[in-house]
Amino acid sequence: MVTRDDVARRAGVSVAVVSYVINNKAVVKEATRQKVLQAIRELGYNPNLTARSLKTKRTNQIGVLFNNIGNSFETGIALGLEQKAREYGQSLIFQTFAPEEEDNLKMIFMGRTDAIIAFGQSLKTETVDHFAKVGVPLFSIMTPELRHESVPFVDIDWLAAYGKLADHLAGLGHKRIGFMGNRLREKHHDVRLRFLRRALEARGLEFRDEWLLRGTFGTLESAYDAMSNRLAEGDELPFTAIVCANDLMAIGVLSACRDRGLSVPDRLSIASSEDILMASHTSPAITTIHYPRRRIGYATVDAIVAHLKNGTPLESFAADYEIVIRQSTGRARD
Repeated sequence: MVTRDDVARRAGVSVAVVSYVINNKAVVKEATRQKVLQAIRELGYNPNLTARSLKTKRTNQIGVLFNNIGNSFETGIALGLEQKAREYGQSLIFQTFAPEEEDNLKMIFMGRTDAIIAFGQSLKTETVDHFAKVGVPLFSIMTPELRHESVPFVDIDWLAAYGKLADHLAGLGHKRIGFMGNRLREKHHDVRLRFLRRALEARGLEFRDEWLLRGTFGTLESAYDAMSNRLAEGDELPFTAIVCANDLMAIGVLSACRDRGLSVPDRLSIASSEDILMASHTSPAITTIHYPRRRIGYATVDAIVAHLKNGTPLESFAADYEIVIRQSTGRARD
């Protein structure tokens, strides 16, 4: 069995320094801490964190897993998290999530956080089990594609929201509605696609796979490329309206239409999800579903702190939403 002595020898430090790192003591320089963590990873050392937690105070730090820190939607949520965390005397540790490096999360957050907030990532069972074992609760903002019973989440009711958006588009005469989402599987965008399909089917509107376009990582650029490629094929679009999984992708679709001479909303209506500030400043401004980012950030920290301090159960809950009608949606041509 690997011991702290083994880790200390591998890292070239004393056993005391290894203990400081495991217990998140501030006296260790960051370079030394990283050296110790690397030795822990290489040797597969697994300290008894559960027993340790009984002897130490909480860190008053919460981990946050970003998908893309440059995405203004996620940044808006983070601002709500940060503001509320500050009120409670909590600090946030931000980490960009890379699926291929998921196993490293155990080392990154070891002894540093009391809870972890995910942004809709589909975590592996062994990751969820690990944090449950060491007493670090997980909570997700947005519904993960792959759910775990022990990971509650907050989200809007996408089925109801897309139902209202479908009613708006159908009221304008649209019967063929496409979708722009993420090319990568197991993302929260696929959750939104699933609910859109259900909302359309409930209204007698079909959805065909060939009406599905995909970008990468939900970015503006990837949506622009996907839409540009579709328009370059020269055929008439098979849909008269398209719903996008987020506003950045909607802006990419809108830009591609402009550059290819396709008038919006005269020849294609564009609707979206999230309602970032930029969506109201495009020409035309984009019809979208308002996602209350700040309020969700506040409510998430409230729930986590209540759980950590009072043992209040962490449970899933739904947030309010609003359909914001703007100029990017108009009457269908056929």
